[in-house]
Amino acid sequence: MGIIKKFFKQQLFGDVKGYNGGVSFGGPPPMTTWCYLVDGVLIDSGTRHLREPLIECLIKDKPDKILITHHHEDHSGNAGPLQKQLGIPVYCHPLTVEKLKTSFPIKPYQHIIWGKSAIVKAEPYGEMIHGNHLRFRPIHTPGHSVDHTVYLEETRGMLFSGDLFLGERIKFFRADECFEDQILSIRRVLTFDFCHIFCAHRPIMDKGKEALSRKLDFLENFYGKVKDLRAQGLQTKAITRRLDKKDERFVKWFTLNNACFAHMVSSAVRLADKEAGLAENQ
Repeated sequence: MGIIKKFFKQQLFGDVKGYNGGVSFGGPPPMTTWCYLVDGVLIDSGTRHLREPLIECLIKDKPDKILITHHHEDHSGNAGPLQKQLGIPVYCHPLTVEKLKTSFPIKPYQHIIWGKSAIVKAEPYGEMIHGNHLRFRPIHTPGHSVDHTVYLEETRGMLFSGDLFLGERIKFFRADECFEDQILSIRRVLTFDFCHIFCAHRPIMDKGKEALSRKLDFLENFYGKVKDLRAQGLQTKAITRRLDKKDERFVKWFTLNNACFAHMVSSAVRLADKEAGLAENQ
């Protein structure tokens, strides 16, 4: 970590406190990660590389419990140490509970940008998680990962969305993301009322539901293009070449092909083949 610069800040969104951090080789970090504290509840736990400043803040701010949106290391990174330091419970989806029981492997770029998560003794959440005054509804939203969950505070219209949103026009998928599940999850969440999106990478404090709806429109339009090209008989590689704007080459190189545009196309092709009653695309 000698040549890597660390960035960390706190920011208030009304009575929600955000903790934001990231690393860089120079200049601002290309991506930062947020976790949020409101009404005694901490949603997500930040990255290993920012463990020391985050724990220092949370010893003072004293959360009562931790909710994890999914097991990825930029969300679960500090849940174990915080649990030990503060003596508080950690709640998440049952699949996340199982994943965090062990030190799951991560790729080299994930070590560099976020660091490895510690083992966590988490518990499955119930139908509702109670803060001091607020209530958080867990909604299972697979797609980005099979265990992904968002937490909705209905009385205040706050959606703690993990990686469900990320942006209105995404450019790549991780290898394990599922196009069909993402669309179904977004549709499900849009049936609820909310205004603010506390995204783990890009918070939106006004008209968050409209922003998430625009992401759904983008994904559905993208899928329509892939489906049409597939119906014309094009194979996945040909569809990728036809649609690829070549604006995410660094991401593909840096992640050793774990995150790229081709994965987004492949997942959409699998959905098109499923709807057409064809065997899964090879």
